[in-house]
Formats: sequence, structure tokens, C-alpha cells
Amino acid sequence: MMVDTGASAEHGAVVNVSSEREHVGDGGYASGGWKSEDGKLSYGFSSFRGKRASMEDFFDVKSTIIDGMSVSLFGIFDGHGGSRAAEYLKEHLFENLTKHPLFLTDTKLAISETYQKTDADFLEAERYTFRDDGSTASTAVLVGSHLYVANVGDSRAVVSVAGKAVALSDDHKPNRSDERKRIENAGGVVLWAGTWRVGGVLAMSRAFGNRLLKQYVVAEPEIQEQEVNEELEFLVLASDGLWDAVPNEDAISLARLEEEPEAAARKLTETAYSRGSADNITCIVVRFHHEKMDVDSTPADDQN
Repeated sequence: MMVDTGASAEHGAVVNVSSEREHVGDGGYASGGWKSEDGKLSYGFSSFRGKRASMEDFFDVKSTIIDGMSVSLFGIFDGHGGSRAAEYLKEHLFENLTKHPLFLTDTKLAISETYQKTDADFLEAERYTFRDDGSTASTAVLVGSHLYVANVGDSRAVVSVAGKAVALSDDHKPNRSDERKRIENAGGVVLWAGTWRVGGVLAMSRAFGNRLLKQYVVAEPEIQEQEVNEELEFLVLASDGLWDAVPNEDAISLARLEEEPEAAARKLTETAYSRGSADNITCIVVRFHHEKMDVDSTPADDQN
């Protein structure tokens, strides 16, 4: 599936550039992609239920123009204990973010506040249910030439910089020394139960939802900023179903073999499955087309 939003999006209007419902259906697999009208950006996705009986991964891709600035948003949401938290993030996180009054002027603050507000909104919306599911969120927000990657949980973002894998997120695991200290300072415990878990229950230290552990399992994101220059080739966002079986360096090497990002995303998903991943696997590959950027940024007098 290829969808082109065009460059004429209404001021502030968020445009979906992927299918209305990216959640994988009964077939267990979906893939697709999109290229911007100006040719500067393309992306592809691949999502596979894998060996799990149900699908709890969601993802979202949106494009918009705010005050003349092109904005693209990419997100992976990996649910646990159910799919509702991940689905809620797909439905609300980017909408909330683009409406934040400081989105363009202080993007990092806007992302941090939006993550935590959306978490509070989800918990409020679910307060009278008997569910207590949660979700990761790994997002990449491109504002002009600035890339902001925010992470909560153990989904991950990795970029290719001149062919080398550079992680732009650090998995939130309970045995990470700083995370363990934060949890224990809040009165929680980290116990071994097959793997390190918060309260012996949850194998990640930050997440959306998880009401019963909310005092310790926060939704405050860690955010990294990356300038989009000629060395930044592409970005890989994926749930842990990929990273459990495919190291960062392998993911970048495999993705570089494919011209189209959709083909790269499919290759990564298939590789993770063939290597024994037992989880849902969802991957987004975003490619930056610098030759188009260079042409567009060249002064008219220099093009003669």
C-alpha cells in the first residue's frame, strides 16, 4: 500500500499516511509504505502476529504541516496484558502531541508532557474496567531537520549513521542500575522471576498503563535529538519481538540491502521470525533522501 499525503495539508491538520487500522487482522501479517510528495522521506512497515495467539502490537504514522513546518510522526506501541493500552496510544498520542502549545518551540518538553498526560488520560478512561494492561511507546518525531526519539519501555529506535548502527533509545529494564534505583527509591522492588521484574511481575521498568504498578512503572520518556544530515541514512523503530532476535548492527546491515523501506521492514520482520522470535513483531523503517533535500535546498543561481 502506497499513500501520498501531498504537501498541501491544512494548517495543523494531522493526516494519516498509513491504513486506517494498522493492527494485524486474522491473517496475522500486514505491510505497506508511503513516500512524501516532495520525495524527501519514505517509510515502510511490517507487522506480524508471529507465534503469539493474539496481536498486541499497534503502530501509527502521521504527517502534518504546522506553521509552515513539515512534521512527520512514527510510533511503535507494544501492548502487554492486553491490547487496549497500545490501541489507545495509536488513537491519541500523536493527536495530543501536535495540539501541545509548545510543540514547535520546545518539542522535547511537549513530548514529555504529552506522554505523561496521555498515560493519565488512559488510566482515567480505564478506571472502571477490570483490565490492567500496559504498553511501550517508541516514537520518532521529525520537525523540519530535527529528529526527536522518545522511548518508554523496551521497544527500540536505531539509526544508520554512515552505515553504522546508533541506538537512540535505551531499553527500560528493571535491572538497569538507574532504573532499579528509581524503583527502589519509590518503595518498589525488583525481583528475579525468570527475568528481572518490577514487583516480580513486569519485565520492563517504564510503561503506559499498568495501574497497579504505576508508582514505580512510570510513563516519563527518555528523549534524544538527532540532526538530520547527509550521514543519517535511515531509522528503524521496532517492538522487542524484533530486537530479541536481531541485534542493532544486524538490523542496520539487513535494512541497507534493500532499496525500498517497505522491503527492508519485511526483511527485518521475516529475519526475526526465522531466528526464533516468539513475540509479535512490528517494524517501521524511515529513509531520508538527502539527494532530494540537497537539490531542493540549492539556490536557484547555483543550478545553472
